Amino acid sequence: MTNSRTLAAFLHDLFAVAAAWMVAFWLRFNFDVPVEYLAAAQQSLVWVIPLFGALFFAFGLYQGVWRFASLADMRHILAAVGTGAVLLVMAVLFLRPVPIPRSVLVMHPLLLVAIMGGSRFAYRSWKEHRLYGPARMRGQPVIVLGAGEAADSLLREMSRSGLWYAVAVVSKKQSNQGRRLHGLPVFAPMALLPEVAKRYSVKHVIMAMPNSRAAERRDAAEIAASAGLTVMTMPSYDDLLAGRVSVSSIRRVELEDLLGREAVSLDDAGLHDLLSGRVVLVTGAGGSIGSELCRQIGKFSPARLALVESSEFALYQIDEELALSFPGLARTCWAADVRDCERADEILAAEKPAVIFHAAAYKHVPLMEADNAWQAVRTNALGTLTMARAAQRAEVEKFVLISTDKAVNPTNVMGATKRLAERLCRAIQRADGTCFVTVRFGNVLGSNGSVIPKFREQIARGGPVTVTHPDIVRYFMTIPEAAQLVLQAGLMGRGGEIFVLDMGEPVRIADLARDMIRLSGFPEDEIPIRYSGLRPGEKLYEELLADDESTLPTPHPKLRIARLADSLSESEFDDIQRWLAAGVRDVSQVRAGLKRFVPEYVLP
Repeated sequence: MTNSRTLAAFLHDLFAVAAAWMVAFWLRFNFDVPVEYLAAAQQSLVWVIPLFGALFFAFGLYQGVWRFASLADMRHILAAVGTGAVLLVMAVLFLRPVPIPRSVLVMHPLLLVAIMGGSRFAYRSWKEHRLYGPARMRGQPVIVLGAGEAADSLLREMSRSGLWYAVAVVSKKQSNQGRRLHGLPVFAPMALLPEVAKRYSVKHVIMAMPNSRAAERRDAAEIAASAGLTVMTMPSYDDLLAGRVSVSSIRRVELEDLLGREAVSLDDAGLHDLLSGRVVLVTGAGGSIGSELCRQIGKFSPARLALVESSEFALYQIDEELALSFPGLARTCWAADVRDCERADEILAAEKPAVIFHAAAYKHVPLMEADNAWQAVRTNALGTLTMARAAQRAEVEKFVLISTDKAVNPTNVMGATKRLAERLCRAIQRADGTCFVTVRFGNVLGSNGSVIPKFREQIARGGPVTVTHPDIVRYFMTIPEAAQLVLQAGLMGRGGEIFVLDMGEPVRIADLARDMIRLSGFPEDEIPIRYSGLRPGEKLYEELLADDESTLPTPHPKLRIARLADSLSESEFDDIQRWLAAGVRDVSQVRAGLKRFVPEYVLP
């Protein structure tokens, strides 16, 4: 007993043991206990109380705080009382110290659990009301969307804060209609939200729906936004579920929150074997995908992570971030152009990597379409071939190329160069050398130069939001999901495969723009959408598989293998190398060359 609070709790529980014991006798004899049994009850307390008192300490009942009594504390009580009940039965049956009815042995532990657990939770309820009750009506009124574990956790935290106070809960499940959560009325379905908001004069809603499908979260946000409500959320749905919530960090919901998909299931054991204790090199380490790959790889404790990046500032940024996130991770930084053969050999000779993730590339379609076309060829195709050849010479175990859906039936220079890079990696694949694997996916949310940051800036300026075409659609996934699937594909690849990521359903860009406008708190007519026309090389829709390709399943549900019909002959491969080694070419020569080596390329 370390302090007065512990002593008071212990004495309370000893009293509970005695009270439950005597009440059990009274109940057994309908409050008319015979003299001999009353004497037996009193005599047996001499050893019943010490027995349970010792068990209470043995099971750690006094390590918790009553103010924060929880189900975990109740489990400790059940374990201690249950063990005591078993020992008590054994003592009575085998030792027979005094006559004790069997029904008393059953009722006593039930009564004891009720008294001990009930008193703890009653104290917690009184304490929370005393401390936080006055705060419940301070701040801004809000409706909570969702009636699951996340909503329970959020409401619990909100009851301790004066920033917000909840007035109602709206659930998507009709079965929740008429129920109460933390004393608040629950309304269902979600379509009732505008009516509920009007009834309670609420202008804000907070989403607590982490287990719902992305489409359901989007629908809920759209209903709220259409009713003129500001839609809020927590920084992380995982934090909501884990109870790591802070009301002060409630923020406006962003489109990325609503386009989320199911969590990626990774072969952690396999990735541990591939990455842990080994040297891993990432090119384009400062880019959107490259930097996220570094973050994901860092979790697997490689022996060293080598960062290759042409941008000095981007290299500095990712190195500083990794130093904070993984202080024990050995890192080397190489400022380098992947087209430089001597530099590539120098880096690989110094690092001796086991695995290379090649993310360095020019990716902006319009910028690469005309004046920069030859640079796109040299970086995306020649740069890939340069690093791939260097990997072979350095006997690198695995080389993973990051490709794009724009490589399928390409209509632009950027896509054609990435398709050429795919073909080159497949062409140099040997049975006994470096394993070359390609991963192909679509757009990632929030990547450098992507549409969502652009829309966000345009909305902040008051519009208009520019969309190229009313019917244009794109696939989207989050940067972490893309990086995780790249790692998984790298693990699964055996050489020559092109892995295609499950990108889900395509999203209409015009709908995406409207959603972002509504989520920003503006009516559609206040921030106009202007259609600017398709940009050079831009498609209305993008594909992940070409017409002459089929796919094969893999053990991972979000990865399939493209079965390609094409292959480069030795003479074609030599012709490509000579073409890549030539000097600067104008855009017409670039397009003609790409058409020659990428037959599916559709010239503008």
